[in-house]
Parts: sequence; C-alpha cells; structure tokens
Amino acid sequence: MPPPTDLLFMPATEAAARIRRRQLSPVEYLDAVLAHAEAQQPRLNPFMTVCAERAREEARAAERAVMAGDRLGPLHGVPVHVKDLFATAGIRTTHGSAIFADNVPDHDDVLVTRLRAAGAVVFAKSTTPEFGHKGMTDGPSFGITRNPWDLGRNAGGSSGGAAAAVAAGIGPLGLGTDGAGSIRIPAAYCGVVGLKPTTGAVPFQGSVDAFSSYAAAGPLARTVSDAALMQSTLVGADPCDPWTLAAPDFGRLTPRWLGRDLAGLRIGYFPRMANRLVARDVEANTLAALAVYQARGAVVEEVADAIDWIEKPGRAMYQGNIAVAFGKYVEEWGDRMDPVLLAFIEWGKAYTLADFRSAQYARTRLFRSIQGLFERYDVLMSPTLTRTALPVDFDAAHGQVEVDGQPNGITREGMSPYAYPFNLTGHPAVSVPSGWASDGLPTSLQIVGPWWSDLDMLRLAAVLEEDRPWADRRPPLA
Repeated sequence: MPPPTDLLFMPATEAAARIRRRQLSPVEYLDAVLAHAEAQQPRLNPFMTVCAERAREEARAAERAVMAGDRLGPLHGVPVHVKDLFATAGIRTTHGSAIFADNVPDHDDVLVTRLRAAGAVVFAKSTTPEFGHKGMTDGPSFGITRNPWDLGRNAGGSSGGAAAAVAAGIGPLGLGTDGAGSIRIPAAYCGVVGLKPTTGAVPFQGSVDAFSSYAAAGPLARTVSDAALMQSTLVGADPCDPWTLAAPDFGRLTPRWLGRDLAGLRIGYFPRMANRLVARDVEANTLAALAVYQARGAVVEEVADAIDWIEKPGRAMYQGNIAVAFGKYVEEWGDRMDPVLLAFIEWGKAYTLADFRSAQYARTRLFRSIQGLFERYDVLMSPTLTRTALPVDFDAAHGQVEVDGQPNGITREGMSPYAYPFNLTGHPAVSVPSGWASDGLPTSLQIVGPWWSDLDMLRLAAVLEEDRPWADRRPPLA
C-alpha cells in the first residue's frame, strides 16, 4: 500500500512540530518517504544515491532523542536530500559524472554538517547534470530526470533532482546550488520555491574560486515557510568562504514588511531582460501576481532603464571557467562526458584573457546598474523564466528555445535570461509559483532584493503564497 499523500506532502514546519510533540515518528515518516522514493525513482529519476539503511539509523536515533526529552534542532527527524555536488561522508558524491562514480568523501560539506546539526535526516543525493553545468538535469551517467507534472518535460537544472523530488512529495526539503539559475530554473519548472541567497549569506565550500564565485547554495521547498526554515539552518559565517565573514547576523534580522499592508512598497517590474519574447501565459500570471502586491498597497512600475544584461560577456566567464575547471578531464574521459559540457569546454577555450577580464568589468557595471535601481525601488520582480519546462530531448548546447512557437535564442537568453544576472550581481533572488499555464505546467515569479534582504524577499514571497496558494496542487504520481 502506498504511503498516505497527506504525510508525503506535509510541510517540513508541520512535520518538525509534530515530531517534537511526539505525534509523528521520525522512523515512520522516513519509511513513508523511502517507500515513495522507491516507487517514483523509475518514473522521475530524481536521485543518484539513496542511502536508506544509514538514514533509518539516523531516524531511529532521532526518535530516541525525542523520547528521551533531549534538546531538538529545528529540523529534527525531517528527511532531507542534498544535491550530488555536496560532499557527504561515507556516501557517494559523483558530481553527476563518470569521473567521480566511485568517489566516497571522508567528510561532510559544511552545509551538510549544519543540516545534520539541525536534526535533519539526509536520505539521498539528488541528480545534477555533470558538474552542474547546464539548466537541464540529464547526463550519460544517470539518464534523464523528468518533470513530475509532465514526464515529457525536463525537471530543469542544475538542481533538477531536488526540485522534482520536492514537487513529487519525496521529502519536503532539498539542498541545491545556483550558479546561473540552477535553483530557480528547476523551482520554476516544477512549481516549488527556490531561493538563491545573497552572496555570502550561506557558505559555499564547493567553490574553487571563493573570491570570484557567482554560485550559491540554497533551499528548494514546497512552501515559503519551509524554505525559510531550511535557510535558517544554513546561514552564517564559515572560514572556508570569505564572503560570509562580513555577513550580518541573519538570526537577528526581522522582515521589514509584515502583515497585509504593503503601502509604500516600491516594486520595479522587468517584463524583459536579455530576451525578445516571454510566453503569454507566463506574462499573464506574472501580472496577476503583481496585482496581489498592488492590492495590498504596493506601487508597481515597469523599469524603463536600458540595462546591459551582459549575456555574451556572462558566457565568457561561465564557459571560460568551465574550460579551465573541466577541460583537464577530456583526454581521458571525453567519451563518457556530457556532450553539452564538452561543447561548453570548447567554446570556453576560444575566449582570450582580454575577453575574460572585459567580462569581469562588465559584471561590475551590471552590479552598479542594479544597485542604482535599488535607490528607486525596494524590490525587483520579473518572471523567473520565459516559458514552461522544455522537452526532455531539448539540445541545451545548440537548441533554439521556442516561446509560443517563435524562436527566442539559446537557453541563457531564450529560457532563463531573468535568472543569471543576479548570480553575477550577488543579490538574493527567490522563485515562487505564479500560476499554471495552458499546458498544465507551473509558471513562476522571481523576487529580487538588495544584498542581505533575503528574509524580506521570503516575506514578500509569502504574501503571494497567501493570496495565490500553490502547495495544495500535486502532480500525478502514477
């Protein structure tokens, strides 16, 4: 008999509260999630590794702590999966690649350590395209991770396994990474909440260039409260990440906008960024979401500034870094590597040092343009993506993204032009469902704030969740 869906789709906040009150057994909860994972893995393929027995041991220990009256963490007994880019002691960490198929770290990433300290039960490693290099989750080492709303669509990337699992009720929380939209893209594809924090809010131990990184780690969840709960366990300084050393104490911050009254809130709306087109359904749902804020007193103004979104300079940095980081594997492993990654490596090799440095200068100009906008606006909003999820067989290297039947460019400009700029500028950005399109798939709104305003952005996301709820909708599970 399948586990009850009410348990599988229970918010993490509620599950943790029930566990603390001895109304929910961590062992029974985990067993339900593991049974669901086993049933859905052949359909969705969201996990690279499921560590069932180890997780059961952790759940039994969590239950003993509850019964003994021990002090419990905020995620005590809650099942969590982490993207297969994070080191996990004694658990395979493949980076989605044949190169690391047998890699078993002897340590946990700092964020895995923090999740465990909060009481979470880590039960699986979620799929990622090889080294997290693209906005779709598939690869020669594990196949295709499918969208739970439509198995003919991709789950997005590169945190696609986490988003697909959360959307399908296979654990309430997933830890992802976002280097060019890799949390927000799959969140939008799968109809869940995804937060890319401010650079430095959450330590990113996996970065090989801590000073110039544009990647961040953050939560994927079905509700805003769950995302906020998980985020609260991740934030804080760590010696491995210099950006965190100057971060404020997020535990003492209070969201600025409380209650239903948003009078005085100034919203800058971007209908387009580097893209020519946006789908009619996406635009309609975005405007409906903006109307929620207007109804509470906010002022929405379309941003008319001519901003250079540095799409091509952004490629120079992104693909140039990929060429340096992963080009060294091509001679030995090339026939087992993702063809899209190989294409990115080749394109990255063609950039000169002057190209790369000019792109970094452009990044500074983009940052200052966005900073200037925050002198006029409290928050920026846009669609998260130009359209609903792409087909599973889309060519992420060369394919033209179609929007309402018209070509719109390659993926960065055609599908996710709203996402990558805020990796380059470091501002916090949260993706929340805005509605459903005529094809039955979710659409999403992106909310972007000033540096360190992560909690304010989550609070504004909760306003939309309250007035246009989404978590009660569930994808087909068979």
